[in-house]
Amino acid sequence: MRAIEIAVALYLAATAGASAQSRVSILVDAAAQVGAYKPIYAYFSYDEPNYTYSPNGRKLVGELGGLGAGPVYIRAHFMLVTGDGTAKFKLGSTNAYTEDASGKPVYDWTIIDRIFDTYLEAGAKPFVEVGFMPKALSSKPEPYDGVWSTFPGGIERSHYYIGWTYPPKDYAKWGELVYQWVRHEMERHGADEVAGWYWEIWNEADGGYWHGTPQEYDKLYDYAADAVKRALPRARVGGPAITGGGWPFLRQFLEHCANGANGVTGKTGAPLDFITYHAKGNPVRTAPSASAPPITLGIANHARAVLTGFHVVEEFPKFRNLPIVLTESDPESCAACSARVYSQNIYHNGPLYASYTAAIMKRIFELADREKTNIEGMATDAFLFEGQPYFEGFRSLATNGIDKPMLNLLRMAGMMRGERVKVESSGSVPLDRILANGVRGEADVDALAVRGERTISVLAWNYRDDTAGGADTALTDAHVALRVAHLAGAASRVLVRQYRIDETHSNAWAFWKKMGSPQNPTPEQYAQLEAAGQLQELGSPHWVALDGGEVKLDMVLPLAAVSLVQISW
Repeated sequence: MRAIEIAVALYLAATAGASAQSRVSILVDAAAQVGAYKPIYAYFSYDEPNYTYSPNGRKLVGELGGLGAGPVYIRAHFMLVTGDGTAKFKLGSTNAYTEDASGKPVYDWTIIDRIFDTYLEAGAKPFVEVGFMPKALSSKPEPYDGVWSTFPGGIERSHYYIGWTYPPKDYAKWGELVYQWVRHEMERHGADEVAGWYWEIWNEADGGYWHGTPQEYDKLYDYAADAVKRALPRARVGGPAITGGGWPFLRQFLEHCANGANGVTGKTGAPLDFITYHAKGNPVRTAPSASAPPITLGIANHARAVLTGFHVVEEFPKFRNLPIVLTESDPESCAACSARVYSQNIYHNGPLYASYTAAIMKRIFELADREKTNIEGMATDAFLFEGQPYFEGFRSLATNGIDKPMLNLLRMAGMMRGERVKVESSGSVPLDRILANGVRGEADVDALAVRGERTISVLAWNYRDDTAGGADTALTDAHVALRVAHLAGAASRVLVRQYRIDETHSNAWAFWKKMGSPQNPTPEQYAQLEAAGQLQELGSPHWVALDGGEVKLDMVLPLAAVSLVQISW
């Protein structure tokens, strides 16, 4: 058997679930507001900008653009890299900047226009990542064209992080490039539109994406931020998009923006309108067996990274109220690592990815509430890989135009409107315990509830890092007694709809396997897969009479399942 087939078999064995159930009560107090329900889910990131305008890329962007009531923001790497625009794994190019024989800049926005037009036509907005270094500006331009490959252990850094990762040989030309870019977007789309975008300077300059010192990054930032503000003073500029361990780098960057000497003006400080950093889980590959999954996820690392970043920002009173965007927020760090090489990544295809994201989204809200920080977004770093085998196990939202369960979780999040209200669950793993140990050996059966003008939306999940850790954890399904109280102003009865992600709902991967796992589906099969990839209801909508201003519902949540219960009147 191929490695991916073995991984599928192990995943199915691990998530089959015992017939035993745990009993959980969830109480939603519709009258107790706890904070705003910001659309933090409506941010997306990926490496390969040239997949954006591929046929399935356009299809997916169209779906992302319609996810929420407010703006959806999309971010891609390699927006300034020199090349012919050929789509490649973990690479990309736009050829925006070259120089003629005399060294005079030549600007060509054709490919960037194709990318941004795709976003804007779908109703989304660019989250502009300003990077990486054009070949003509790189202080070490050779070698330049990267090669990305995976093997057990990671990325071949010497063949990947090359010429495009170096500081500019001329900072003034770098600044002028950014200025011309902003001016071009203003001329094309108008100042009001561009003022609604984010301009983020570089990506993970504390890691392989930057072959300069922190001080050289600060200078790069100064020139880019100055250029953005010269072109459009009300534009939003920020950074530094560090990894989930780059806290010394983030601290020195914030110190520079607050008190450092500006590399362009010589004055104190630099413009900073928002702060970005990354937060990831820390999964562990387990020994394959028939009774345990091939991976144990690490939600604790993810939550701790979010919290540590909040604490660093809090050290700078000048910035503590600025918006924070986690421009990559994921269970692990490699989207372009398929289950063919990394068998544990088979979970990317199924409901576990969705239930993980639901659980961490609530914890991000809770951490922001506790720390009184201004969380603005948690970007899912996943898109698609055009032309690859169906359900290859990449961290993606769709495969060959077929939506995965993770995209349906985001659809659920986008259907929720209003203010977050209080939830008490007997099956919830407390925040401090998640920060310390994650969700191991016990399930986190919890919910996030939002009240609108005439609706209550309850997003509920049954999540565990170790998914089904063997005979010692037989309780997998959760029998949930949901009570929604204090529905003041509601009618005598309410309409209840329940949407579900599990092994038989909103899950094209499960449907594809039942179909025989075709790599060349017929047109009829493809249409069936498309339908299976959409968000599906569990049962039919039905009316429920209020009992003392309350709604009481019973449901069974299998392990890794997510439900959205919507009550309207």
